[in-house]
This record gives sequence, structure tokens and C-alpha cells, in this order.
Amino acid sequence: MNARFLACTFALLLGAASAFAGDAARSSAKEMVPLKNGDVLYVFDDGRMARENRYGRAIYLKPGETLQAADGRTIQASSNEVARLNYLLQKGHSN
Repeated sequence: MNARFLACTFALLLGAASAFAGDAARSSAKEMVPLKNGDVLYVFDDGRMARENRYGRAIYLKPGETLQAADGRTIQASSNEVARLNYLLQKGHSN
């Protein structure tokens, strides 16, 4: 019973930690636009953009690339802030 309790406690703590993953990115973004393919486009206060894939990783965004939002809008990327988004997604998750 003791091992089961520890395993459940660990699972709950792990789930709680992942719930806060990306908190810094969400609070830094002026707008988060869900994309049709499951990615998320972050638009920051300075107008720069970054993209997170459906697995929670910052991925390359080619300036001028046309993106399809989940609501049907077409958005043209103005910049590639992959390093900024990666930093924000990893913030608070040091080993």
C-alpha cells in the first residue's frame, strides 16, 4: 500500500507540474492563435511571432509564411522568435 501511495502522489505532482508548463509563454504573449494543424501561433506585444507545435516545442517559423488559423483566418508570419519562445516554454523547468 505504501508503494501505491507514493506512485499516486508522484503521478499527481508530475501532472501538476506539467499543468504549469508554458505559463511564462502564455503570460508574455499578447495573443495566442490556435492553428488548423494543431500548432499555436504566439503574437507578442512587440508584434513579433513564434510557433509552438502540438507537442509543446518551439519550432521554426519562416517570415512571410502563410498560416491557417483554426477559425479560418489566414495569417502571414512577420518574424521568427523561436529562441524567445523556447526560453519561455522552458522557464521554470530547470533540473
